[in-house]
Amino acid sequence: MDEEKSGPQKLKSHTPDSDLIAKARAVLDHNDLGDYIVPSRGLYPHQVLWDSCFVAIGLSHQDLDKAKLQIRRLFKAQWQNGMVPHIVFSEGSHYWWDRRGWKSWINPKSAKGVASSGISQPPMLAEAIVRIGRKLSPSERRLWYKSVYHQLVAYHEWFYRERNPDGDGLVVQIHPWEIGLDNSPSSMVEVRDKSWPLWLRFLELTRFDQIGNAFRVDTKYVPNGQRSSNLEALAFFRLQVKIRRRKYESKRILKKPFFAITDVTYNSILIRANSLLEEIAKALDEKLPEQLTEKFKRSIDSIEKFWDETDEQYYCLKYRNKQQIKTPSIATFLPLYSGAISQARADKLVKLMSDSASYGFEYPIPTVPINSKWFDPVCYWQGPTWVNTNWLIIDGLRRYGFNDQADRLTRSTLKMVKMSGFYEYFDPSTGAPRGVNNFSWTAALTLDLEFNLN
Repeated sequence: MDEEKSGPQKLKSHTPDSDLIAKARAVLDHNDLGDYIVPSRGLYPHQVLWDSCFVAIGLSHQDLDKAKLQIRRLFKAQWQNGMVPHIVFSEGSHYWWDRRGWKSWINPKSAKGVASSGISQPPMLAEAIVRIGRKLSPSERRLWYKSVYHQLVAYHEWFYRERNPDGDGLVVQIHPWEIGLDNSPSSMVEVRDKSWPLWLRFLELTRFDQIGNAFRVDTKYVPNGQRSSNLEALAFFRLQVKIRRRKYESKRILKKPFFAITDVTYNSILIRANSLLEEIAKALDEKLPEQLTEKFKRSIDSIEKFWDETDEQYYCLKYRNKQQIKTPSIATFLPLYSGAISQARADKLVKLMSDSASYGFEYPIPTVPINSKWFDPVCYWQGPTWVNTNWLIIDGLRRYGFNDQADRLTRSTLKMVKMSGFYEYFDPSTGAPRGVNNFSWTAALTLDLEFNLN
């Protein structure tokens, strides 16, 4: 037998798909409102924090000035305490209800003259800043880093000052929207445990919540079954009102929280962001506050609190007692992105990733494994495949030397997008499109994956 044919076959070198690249750029152009790009016109009319960071990463391949604009507008909305809000509202009289719903101005530390939400989101800012910086000349890179450095430091200081009350380096999230994976199982377990009042239980039993279909905006763009349920949406809104009444002050909220979780994905992204902030500081010959770098180390040391030795998975934690919320989800793979876990742990995660009984789909990686009671292949963060979580995991795989696995995941992701379009998320079994079309981070990260695949 021919030895070359019988041995392991090497993946062919990748040539960027010019047609796919052109279509991705067209999506970003379509969603461009000038100094920022919205996630998708219609359903998502405002600037969103981690969406804009992913968009900036994609734009770094085609328009560095436009990429920088995304970041600078986010920092214009930065609060005096260092927090960067997860939504910066668009102007215009037709968005008055959105701005009034949050009333960011009730907190005296909110950005003056800028209407925003009162919570943050996964800290992808450092990643976007560095990705832009790596495309610049050394002198331009230094100027770019210098222009955002102090605001970025203030953002990281905010995490450890206001969201790490235990001092262990793991930060707490006070709303599912803050986590980014809105209705993920771990969040819903906590919501049902802490913020599921009798009237919600009554609506659930009687199905009176279906009346809400007539008032929901999102289901005018996306079928009901692909979004958070009416009950989940009501619970999330109730949580928003309660933290607004406490003026978005972290200490007041965490004293008696209605929702508080220490999320694996969020903390993994923060750990990676910390290392990138250190990279920026080094490039500027700046010295980060020693107190802050000490907290960075504690974050790394504490990441194993998420690990369950029996299940060999990472789980989110309850805030008060630090108990693991044992609902499996894609969050278990995000410590790869952090770069803070051992090679042995990474090996186990990669093995789980290919398990056909859980995550080994035709178009991986599903946000919830098929053997979970939560699994729904079309429902938002309870089953579908998302390009942004794949992107984060691909980055982590490469950090641990799993280049073949990273290439395969990249190719399956690109194949899915090429087949179905630039949708918000996809059915992991068929690759069929779900959510809204012309979704910006899908387009932006498609560009990045195309240009970076070997």
